[in-house]
Amino acid sequence: GILVRVVNGKAVKLEGNPMHPVNQVSLCPKGQAAPELLYNPDRLTSPMKRDRTTGQLTQIQWAEAIQLTAEKLNALREAGHPEQAVLMHGDTRGQMRSFLTRFMEAVGSPNVVSHESLNVAAAKLGMYLTQGIYGLPAYDLENANYVISFGANLLEAGPNPQRTISGYTFLRRGRATRGKVVVIDPRQSITASKADEWIPIKPGTDAALALGMANVIIQSGLVDADFVKNYCFGFDNFASGGERKGFRDFVLENYDPIRVEQMTGIPSTTIARLAGEFAGNGPAIAIMPGKGGLLNGGFSGVYTAMAVHMLNALVGSIESTGGVMTQRYMPCVDFPKLPSDSVAKKGLKTNRIDGAGSKFPLGRNSYQSVADQILEGTPVEALFLYDANPAFETPGGKRFADAFKKVPFVVSFSSFMDESAELADLILPEPTFLERWGDDHIEGLGYPGISLYQPVIEPLYDTMNTGDFFLKVAESMGGTVAKAFAWKSYEEVLQFRLKDIGADWELLKELGVWFNPGYRFAKRGSQHWIENVVGAERLNAPRDGYFDLYSRELNCFLGEMKKDELAKLGISQSGDGAILPHYEPTVFQGDEAQYPFMLNIVTLMSLGPRSDAANMPSLQEISGMTVRETWDSWLEMNPESARKLGLVENDQVKIESPFGAISTRVKLVAGLHPDVVNMPFNQGHTAVGRYAKGRGVNGLEILNPASEPLTGLAAFTNTRVKVSKP
Repeated sequence: GILVRVVNGKAVKLEGNPMHPVNQVSLCPKGQAAPELLYNPDRLTSPMKRDRTTGQLTQIQWAEAIQLTAEKLNALREAGHPEQAVLMHGDTRGQMRSFLTRFMEAVGSPNVVSHESLNVAAAKLGMYLTQGIYGLPAYDLENANYVISFGANLLEAGPNPQRTISGYTFLRRGRATRGKVVVIDPRQSITASKADEWIPIKPGTDAALALGMANVIIQSGLVDADFVKNYCFGFDNFASGGERKGFRDFVLENYDPIRVEQMTGIPSTTIARLAGEFAGNGPAIAIMPGKGGLLNGGFSGVYTAMAVHMLNALVGSIESTGGVMTQRYMPCVDFPKLPSDSVAKKGLKTNRIDGAGSKFPLGRNSYQSVADQILEGTPVEALFLYDANPAFETPGGKRFADAFKKVPFVVSFSSFMDESAELADLILPEPTFLERWGDDHIEGLGYPGISLYQPVIEPLYDTMNTGDFFLKVAESMGGTVAKAFAWKSYEEVLQFRLKDIGADWELLKELGVWFNPGYRFAKRGSQHWIENVVGAERLNAPRDGYFDLYSRELNCFLGEMKKDELAKLGISQSGDGAILPHYEPTVFQGDEAQYPFMLNIVTLMSLGPRSDAANMPSLQEISGMTVRETWDSWLEMNPESARKLGLVENDQVKIESPFGAISTRVKLVAGLHPDVVNMPFNQGHTAVGRYAKGRGVNGLEILNPASEPLTGLAAFTNTRVKVSKP
């Protein structure tokens, strides 16, 4: 939540909104730096069209951009192939996400692709395959006594750092009895440095540790017997077409602490102690890696998320005070049913461009796979990029440059000439969030809420809200598409969708936020529990209110597969072992003898995941304060590992993987596992603007560009590198 001070029509200062439950007056660095975004000298000031032959850009009117887009989409519909239109978007939430999806569905395309596969999808799938809810959980940090975080850098790069900071502060200093925080991470992140205990772990072995802790909890009789017996499925062996192994026996047979010590490098005594502390000092929370966290790539990352979330179930921390909450959302008014349209119906029945649900049967989105599909010959005639810069933000992103050449009509809505906009046919700049209407869901507190942003000044340039643009395109297209969008402006869309939240429009504009405070825990086994907390979103398994320690949803996909079929999916277990959460050793790209280090790309609070942040000078200025490096990239390395290579602080080094090589300076960081090297994300731009371009290198360029075959998740955290002097 943000308040903006406007003087003589100019936004001069931003502060946190004291009415907002997430940040409560405080404001993150990017919020403080927002005037640099608004008044940035590199902002695009008008719509432009590129000549593909010469590459020359010419300024055009919005009416021409609308007409060109409408004609292109109508041509696809007339040809019977509306599915050849694709829209890629970034971390788009709130009403804009559902609005864009509705527009593409009205046209007849199922191809709305989110970049979730690059960050939070593994955690969301872990939640879905156990608790039956596809989404990130919320955590009642304020009332927890013990928190153990597996690779989740929540205070800096989590889904909602401001909310986490607030809860963390109260947990540590706002109550009579201070809670304990433990962080499991190969890197001593900001979150780890603020914890009571940091435990460096061998990269990619978090699942083994979680299951080792589960072993001790079960052996010691510390499970919440009532919850496990009455509200969990698959704890004990069961009969279903034969004897099936349950979670209990599987964990006891395979994950005793001594064996887990060999997998993780963490002493068995420490594993036993952590398990005892976690189960004996409730309420306790186990936090799985999410946005900004280190998940071993591909489906092994999903197994990791499942294993960590199992700990919450074992101690009864699901939907309980001081435990895990299920995020609720404001009751938005449903869009009207789309008008009947045979062309759209046919297009919507086709497989998605990214392979989600077909090539990747468990996938919801596979952002990075779009380039592969285009290059392999899947026809795409129109590609829209909203809050998306895939040419920079994906492993091997230069593939998108080749893919864009095969798409006749590429449209970017970027406010800056980023790496993807440079390749687009139409560049249609959107106003900044200080100049347009929009909203976002409040997440992380459990209870529902909405944040509204609205123009605080008139747009500085000839820009247009993307929502307004698509409304005008729909009107120009006519027919059923126009009928699906009767609103005159995107502000009207927001008013329509938000009219049932409990606040009138004028009050919502005045406050900028509306929420229903006080999370209401569902009674175990109640209808509310079944409809909202456990199992409500399962597509194949029963929606019966049971937390799955043995994933019945996953069994629908893997249960009949033979060992060789599972091996092709990168799953070493077979039978029940493939269904139950387990430690799946990461199959690294690059031989360990030649490439001894795992390269981990880390997200900083300062630069964050969005390309425009790299073009804000104050954020560049604070980007690497912990290692005394700014306006550049760097490579973090354990001092002992550096010594063995003859490297010292600030040496220029070459980082080479099987996929390429880059060069930057090395920074020696004691708080780092010796087998891991880290590089910050969002440097190495070749475009965007004067403050971003030509600074440092992009570590994603040398990571594995492959996608995991079951889910379509990016598998880039399995890349090994070698480090040497140039």
